[in-house]
Amino acid sequence: MLNTVVHGQPTDRLPLLIVHGLFGSARNWGAIGKRLAADRQVVAVDMRNHGDSPWAGDNGYEAMAGDLAEVIDEFGGQADVLGHSMGGKAAMVLALKAPERVGRMIVADIAPKQYSHSQLPYVEAMKAVDLSVIERRSDGDAQLQSSVDEAPLRAFFLQSLALDGDGARWKLNLDVLESEMPKIMGFPDIGGTFDGDALFLTGGASDYVDEADHDAVRALFPQARFESVPGAGHWLHAEAPRPFLEAVKSFLV
Repeated sequence: MLNTVVHGQPTDRLPLLIVHGLFGSARNWGAIGKRLAADRQVVAVDMRNHGDSPWAGDNGYEAMAGDLAEVIDEFGGQADVLGHSMGGKAAMVLALKAPERVGRMIVADIAPKQYSHSQLPYVEAMKAVDLSVIERRSDGDAQLQSSVDEAPLRAFFLQSLALDGDGARWKLNLDVLESEMPKIMGFPDIGGTFDGDALFLTGGASDYVDEADHDAVRALFPQARFESVPGAGHWLHAEAPRPFLEAVKSFLV
């Protein structure tokens, strides 16, 4: 089963499952998870090939949705689900394939479609890091600077750099993420609909979801509603945590 980080205790409300995006981990959502655990149990996961979860050769969305279903079964059989980016696509596939396991769904800044951009340059940048000479994360940051200009993005990647008695290692299965990138950038044609409540929350400054995507969303999720966090980019939960939390809490009431 996927590695989980649990916040809070079970209540009479459904637990909330938090599903991170590509290159992320449950740890990235610690502050959000703790705040949302005030009135319900919150379960954040490390997705396959990320964090402390098992590695596998398939990183497609149906496999990821199966992992999430297994976690939900361990926590009572039904949960509200919040997924960001890759995690949002996995949440959508879970809701379409196993709607009985999903109460309400929040999808953060992603649409059920094929994206043309690729994250392969970041995989290549991390694979190019010489792990044998790294003693601290600042060493990794220095090596990444030549290929990743943005300091916050380097810091995000370096959260997945483990430093232990065996030396430095990535807690990301970079080889599989590289080979499976076409699946990650796409969205499976699985049909069906999810008729439960669904919030598609986007960053106002992000170009990942636009109004042209709304019809495709509603075809799969007829009860979908759309909200935007003004000024926030793709990592809206990190860039604008307060309005992000307000939107999530309001939807889950």
